Amino acid sequence: MLINLILLFLFPYQNNQDRYIGSIERLSSEINKFIKSDAKIEILAEGFEWSEGPIWSTKLNSLLFSDVPNNVIYKWNEKNGLNVFAKPIGYSGKVPNNKKAGTNGLTIDSDGNLIVCMHGDRMIAKIENLNIEKISSVIESYNNNLFNSPNDLVYDSKGNLFFTDPPYGLLKGDKDELKEIPFNGVYKLSANGNLDLLIKDLSRPNGISISSDERTLYVANSDNDNPIIMKYRLTNKGIKNPKIFFDGTELAKKDEGLFDGLKVHPSGYVFATGPGGVLVIKENGEHIGTIRTKVKTANCAFDDNFEYLYMTSDMYLTRIRITL
Repeated sequence: MLINLILLFLFPYQNNQDRYIGSIERLSSEINKFIKSDAKIEILAEGFEWSEGPIWSTKLNSLLFSDVPNNVIYKWNEKNGLNVFAKPIGYSGKVPNNKKAGTNGLTIDSDGNLIVCMHGDRMIAKIENLNIEKISSVIESYNNNLFNSPNDLVYDSKGNLFFTDPPYGLLKGDKDELKEIPFNGVYKLSANGNLDLLIKDLSRPNGISISSDERTLYVANSDNDNPIIMKYRLTNKGIKNPKIFFDGTELAKKDEGLFDGLKVHPSGYVFATGPGGVLVIKENGEHIGTIRTKVKTANCAFDDNFEYLYMTSDMYLTRIRITL
């Protein structure tokens, strides 16, 4: 009995049949439309150094996500649990990088290929037909300068790829001697192959997503000194009307975590990782509640049916049921 108690203390989630963590902060009754009163944050897997970039693959009927420092992409599904999808992946040594980090953000293109932010290799790559033996380059540089470390990415319905490029994949960040681009940008790679710089005035552009009507681009700024989520009006020529969608300055004073990945629900509500966990924010910027994950949460993703929100929460992979 004593041994069991000691094991439970040392490994609480491995030895507890109820593998749950955190709580739900309900700032408005509107959050009840998404998250029922008895909903819990479920731990699906653990033991990661820093989990990131979740995306649901219809072809695999699985969630794919990165463990950035360990240079690995994992696959998780209900039937088989957790398995390695690719390792090593993200850093190959083909370009200069002293940090040697793995992959970060992931997304799926219209053909079901996995599109990967290669933090260590400072590029975006494609894993064709989810075959790890078929990796090719999507984009590697801007004006013949290597990217800093592509971080997160999203497609629109026309096949245009939007992505962020902060310096987190460089050992010394902005001060790294290998940094070739003087700013931290947000880019649009058009379906025809043209690359355009959309934003260069954010200190730490990180998570990125597009509204359901594809009129608004959301970009999270993961800077302790300026913790905000920006929104921009999308046009055929780029963006216009930059506005602060949500200012997290006060939240950041009391809760751990920075604005990182974010996803837009079909209803238009934004699920944004940030101080305290995953914030649920209306289209008008009203914060209606937080999925308080207890640990810092890097990113989140829905499954195809929007039945669950999956969250990469530091050393955990977690999820919560969504009802709307």
